[in-house]
Amino acid sequence: MYRLLLLFLIPVFSFSQSTETNEKHLKNLKQLTFGGDNAEAYFSPNGKFLSFQSNNAKWGLKCDQIFNLDIKKAMKDSTYKPPAISNLEGRTTCSYYLPGNKQILFASTHLAAKDCPPVPEIKGKYLWAIYDSYDIFVADLSGKIVKQLTAEKGYDAEATVSPKGDKVVFTSTRSGDLELWTMNIDGSNPVQITDELGYDGGAFFSPDGKKLVFRSSRPKTEEEIKDYKELLAQGLVAPTNMEIYVCDVDGKNKKQVTSLGKANWAPFFHPSGKKIIFSSNHHSKKGYDFQLFMINLDGTGLEQITNKSIFNAFPMFSPDGKKLVFSSNRDNGGTRDTNLFIADWQD
Repeated sequence: MYRLLLLFLIPVFSFSQSTETNEKHLKNLKQLTFGGDNAEAYFSPNGKFLSFQSNNAKWGLKCDQIFNLDIKKAMKDSTYKPPAISNLEGRTTCSYYLPGNKQILFASTHLAAKDCPPVPEIKGKYLWAIYDSYDIFVADLSGKIVKQLTAEKGYDAEATVSPKGDKVVFTSTRSGDLELWTMNIDGSNPVQITDELGYDGGAFFSPDGKKLVFRSSRPKTEEEIKDYKELLAQGLVAPTNMEIYVCDVDGKNKKQVTSLGKANWAPFFHPSGKKIIFSSNHHSKKGYDFQLFMINLDGTGLEQITNKSIFNAFPMFSPDGKKLVFSSNRDNGGTRDTNLFIADWQD
């Protein structure tokens, strides 16, 4: 639910391996997009479509915009261009379908300016921009914005919807830190869920809608806390040390699932509700090798899912649990492109 500036730091490698891999959980792997950075693809409730963000320059894009991808069309035609859902103004992120398959929520900066907001200057650090002009909107499939869900000062983004269809979880700075909040699906009754110093974000509901999984940074030392607060004041965060957590929807019974070190993020519940799939570079000596892993809720049973290329992230299971979609820079012809891939899931 956050554009990876890391994509600009990854060295150019040539990945020539076939999309048929020996990754045992992934069968019939198919590439869905071709060019640019394509990420955060999430299934519609009926499992037929994907909402995602792209900055594909061939589509005339200068920064991330939201699209609605017909999976069958994308699997048949590599030149297929899905229709835009965002208005192609500002920068967008974090799209997700509402119940009924006819509306998609996403965060956008377009009310502040029509142009893309500037990318922060990076001087030897890996940083994400936390644009305070992000608010959360709902659009229909023609791209018409039908509702604005947030209007508070500060960052509101990273929103996903409960399978129950009643609540939205999102990340906000409205209380002074990057915390998780929930609200009703119409934007009413916002409730703060987390309250510890650090970046809480990228949250998803469990299949039964009773729990949340998310990733957190937790600065501990004086220096870490100082650095975190100084960056946040500039609208920046350094997400290089994050772990996966779960809690009840009301924030109670919070538990740290991973203690792997480095960056563990982009978590999503396995269809059973008993495991979590996520992206991690904990095994990498240089930091830029992100693979998908799966782990039990109690922190046991860590298993590596992908082993191709150096970037795999944003995994999501289809509503029926039969397919997995994720982003990867495999088979990118030696470019820095990150594309969407879909596979049949084998437990």
